Amino acid sequence: MKIATLAEIKEILPSLDLIPAIEEGFAAYSSGRATVPPVGELILDKGEVHIKSGYIEGEEFYVIKIASGFYGNRSIGLPSGNGCMLLFKQRTGEPAAILLDEGHLTDIRTAVAGAVAAKYCSPRKVERIGIVGAGVQARLQLEWLTRVSACRDVLVWGPLTEELENYERDMESRGFSVETTSHAAAILKTCNLVVTATPSKTPILSAADLRPGTHITAVGSDTPDKQELDPEILAKADMIVADSLSQCRLRGEIHKALEAGRIREKRCIELGAIVSGKERGRTSESQITVVDLTGVAVQDIEIATAVFRALE
Repeated sequence: MKIATLAEIKEILPSLDLIPAIEEGFAAYSSGRATVPPVGELILDKGEVHIKSGYIEGEEFYVIKIASGFYGNRSIGLPSGNGCMLLFKQRTGEPAAILLDEGHLTDIRTAVAGAVAAKYCSPRKVERIGIVGAGVQARLQLEWLTRVSACRDVLVWGPLTEELENYERDMESRGFSVETTSHAAAILKTCNLVVTATPSKTPILSAADLRPGTHITAVGSDTPDKQELDPEILAKADMIVADSLSQCRLRGEIHKALEAGRIREKRCIELGAIVSGKERGRTSESQITVVDLTGVAVQDIEIATAVFRALE
């Protein structure tokens, strides 16, 4: 059995072609070739723990992933995310690997999913990228968008001035032109590709600021109580895309809009159905599109398998 440290994992990640791998995971899920049990969840006083697992028919491994978020950790000098991934052989149940990624693979596969969402649903001409949040995922989402968009003009919103200043410095060193704002409304008013990546429990973006042609990838709302979008945004959307319809009934922006009575589930399609060609992605520059990424175990299966193969 292979045990891989975070340092080993980070060393090989740049060599992996992850977008096609994650696309295949979504396609397998939406075609019924994946078995993914409901998310296991621990909501603690200081944080949350997610347990995701599953397998894809015809692949070698099944995966169990533990990932946590303790968002107050930054105040005591610790990362907010942690966890590991466990790989087992489907045919025998033998453990194949423990990936001690400290939550990094979850961060990466989430960012890759954001790139996949933008690839199929964002406008061809991205005028400006809006990022809601200024943490680790907000950085990774922007980095991975470079695989599918040539835009480098960025507006980022966050509640903390120091965090915004650090984000601006870090991302400008990576070739982006970054402006910061303390007014969330400016994101939808000036950007047509938007990614939300916060643990907010109240809407940050308002439908009053929404313009035709905007694409939003909502990443942060991965529990039943989190919410970053005004439900009216989904009501106004021409296309609503779920990574998993079964999960999005219970968590995420789709869940909140359903709960508020602003949308019906029949309006929603799955990202994997778009990837496989069963459904169409964006068809015009004027469409408003929303992709709700709650995080599906097939992403963990594909990234963990890719890392394991590279370690062999």
